[in-house]
Amino acid sequence: MQKTKLFLMGLMAFALAACGPAATPTVAPTAPPKPTDAPKPAATAAPAATATTVKGQAGVPGVLTIATTTSTQDSGLLDVLVPLAEKALNAKMKVIAVGTGQSLKLGEDGNADVVLVHARAQEDDFIAKGFGINRRDVMYNDFVIVGPAADPAKVASFKKASEAFKAIADAQALFASRGDKSGTNTKELEVWKAAGVTPGGAWYSSLGQGMGETLNFSNEKGAYTLTDRATWLAQKGKLSGLKVVFGGDKIDQNPDAILFNPYGVIPVNPARYPQINADLAEKFAAWITSVETQKVIANYGVDKYGAPLFYPQSKQWMDANK
Repeated sequence: MQKTKLFLMGLMAFALAACGPAATPTVAPTAPPKPTDAPKPAATAAPAATATTVKGQAGVPGVLTIATTTSTQDSGLLDVLVPLAEKALNAKMKVIAVGTGQSLKLGEDGNADVVLVHARAQEDDFIAKGFGINRRDVMYNDFVIVGPAADPAKVASFKKASEAFKAIADAQALFASRGDKSGTNTKELEVWKAAGVTPGGAWYSSLGQGMGETLNFSNEKGAYTLTDRATWLAQKGKLSGLKVVFGGDKIDQNPDAILFNPYGVIPVNPARYPQINADLAEKFAAWITSVETQKVIANYGVDKYGAPLFYPQSKQWMDANK
């Protein structure tokens, strides 16, 4: 009897231990530009939202579900455009701001009526596979490399973004990647490829976060990162530890065409998803590319930053401003 009692007590103790919280893996400590000044291990970054966790519902009467990028949200542009669109189209705008990859996945799954994104190769593939129709140019800006004011990798001395990235890798200076399959992350990987570098190791942090969170991380850790200029301009006031080290203060100072950043609007294909608000999606695409709305985009940010955060690029705008 005593042996049975001891066995049961041991079994209960094992069960309680097994039910306890599992150890959470942590991100490996990332080395800063100076190897003698190692930071404390960073907390595990929250995982990026995936297509299975981002919810959308296309086809709701009177509601247009727009899947778009975090840059349009973090820059503040959506705060201006959405109320105007709701008034012009007499409809409610439901905006899901995630990375370009996730935005396109929402369209592929029929969970958005229209997408507004910035990764042209992915957009073309989206249309080629029959998920979207009639892509139209909307606007553009550029990407810049920001980093610590001391610029330990001497990024500012280069003329090509790929050379700047290689210098960062050679110096093993801390670099923060969004790591979320967004348009910005796609561009970053394109630049690494052009540099002949496969990034990885203690100096490279892939966060799985949006642009705003990645900039905050870079500011706190003294890391380089690639960002769209609009989000940088909108948020640099609270990023005192960072400066533009490649790309110049204005878009016409950017020396490398690889950092050009065009945005397009694509209605989801109603032939594939009959529930899509096809008429409303088409009206939105026509509205955002109209000369009147393009003027709003052209003027956004000028009063505060001395330059637009985005530059209009629709066919209607280009035709009217030849």
